[in-house]
Amino acid sequence: MHPRRRAAQVRGRRVRGRGKLAPVAGARGLDAAGIAIPLQDARDAQDPRDPRDPGIAPLVAQVQALGGVPIGAYHEPLGGRALLLACLPLAAVQPTPFQRDLSPTHCRRLAAKIEEAGAYLDPLIVVRGEQGQLWTPNGRHRLAAAKVLGLRQITALISPDESLAYRILALNTEKAHNLRDRSLEVIRMARSLAKRRASTHEVDHAAEFESAELLTLGAVYEQAPRFAGGAYSAFLRKVDRFSERTLAASLREREGFAARLIAIDVQVRRLMAALQARGFRSPYLRNYVVARINPVRFHKSAKGASRPPLPLAQALTRMMAAARTFKLESVSSAELAWVAVGAASGGE
Repeated sequence: MHPRRRAAQVRGRRVRGRGKLAPVAGARGLDAAGIAIPLQDARDAQDPRDPRDPGIAPLVAQVQALGGVPIGAYHEPLGGRALLLACLPLAAVQPTPFQRDLSPTHCRRLAAKIEEAGAYLDPLIVVRGEQGQLWTPNGRHRLAAAKVLGLRQITALISPDESLAYRILALNTEKAHNLRDRSLEVIRMARSLAKRRASTHEVDHAAEFESAELLTLGAVYEQAPRFAGGAYSAFLRKVDRFSERTLAASLREREGFAARLIAIDVQVRRLMAALQARGFRSPYLRNYVVARINPVRFHKSAKGASRPPLPLAQALTRMMAAARTFKLESVSSAELAWVAVGAASGGE
């Protein structure tokens, strides 16, 4: 069975054909009667706690103390977690420190579109961060756009579950992440978690980080913002795996891997310059050179296999050796043409 089809069935879906999903066999989640949370329970002076959702009452108090106003509370319909809908002063909310960098161009464009619509419709998702401050894990550009527009208050959907800040990346479809954005966000998330949960292991956070190579590439982009990560992602996917070490130890190791990848890319650029001097002008020159020195280029993993064909450290050693012994005279225009065909079709 194809891995994607098997994964879809594991999630409770039945796949009818390419691109078509059937609903699960049975209904799930809450019905209408279990959704609403009356805020008056949380405001009652005689009993300031909501006995069903004790996490909501402190959020109501915090919103009011910050100069905001609670609007309503409810259980989200899938997992039943309590959420508070409120308006908050802009200064009360900050983006998570591990979120991707702000794009001024995207922010100005977003502010202009909101102005054209004449309405600010999308609430920020907000969670409690360090020391009780309010963080938005996926609303940096909407928050900045609200500041550009001069709004006094902004609507927010607030969760008392601070761990949501580390799980929201997988749900973020507001603006497509390129490889650099995604990698930097993951490495920043890892560094934040390493400070707050020092005893946890990297593999414990596999769901939040999504893919091991994003951690390595994130460490690379921290040192070399213009690194051509796309040329190396196919190689890393085959050999990079989550570590059993603690986050602090694994991050130090990945910084070493990143330095080695940057050194390999120095050799790749040297080879590219030499090939260009010989008349090769293909835009796929870097992809070609990286593919030629990739020690697992032709490896095909067995179905269901999780072990890499080589440990990442050993693969990097072989890759550097291949770059240093690369024979320029072995390159042909025909080979470069095949690389161009593979890149255009999405191949490795």
